[in-house]
Amino acid sequence: MAKENSTPAGVPRARTQGTQSSLVTDKGTTSIGEGVVAKIAGLAAREVTGVFDMGAGTARAFGAVRGMVGADRSVTQGVSVEVGERQAAVDLDLVVEYGSAIPDVAAAVRRNVIAAIERMAGLEVTEVNVRIDDVHLPEAPKPATDVSQTEQEPRVQ
Repeated sequence: MAKENSTPAGVPRARTQGTQSSLVTDKGTTSIGEGVVAKIAGLAAREVTGVFDMGAGTARAFGAVRGMVGADRSVTQGVSVEVGERQAAVDLDLVVEYGSAIPDVAAAVRRNVIAAIERMAGLEVTEVNVRIDDVHLPEAPKPATDVSQTEQEPRVQ
């Protein structure tokens, strides 16, 4: 059974006092930027088995181009967040591996993202919307090239 100050998965929750979160105290306020929450959500989503990539088609294409020129792919690709003083909402665009049970992957992503944001940022996650944009198909093995066909004598002389 999970402790009172932890999530059902046993992940420690941010400490709260009554209705006041640990981010808003008598001594001051801690604000967490949307970029921070987006990175946490993106990394947490990618940890889930069955997630191949993130982002809609255009975002993935730009990410691939960035990768070709040596720039790192963004961990926030496919992640959109809204962050308030005490709460956050997350939208994710995913590409799942073929053969994965999509509802199970979405549920696992949702659990992992909520746990990570609540633990690391101390924000209550009001919703995590998951949109599956594509299914990654396994690569078909390339047919072996027959040496006799590639090294044939010319047909005409």
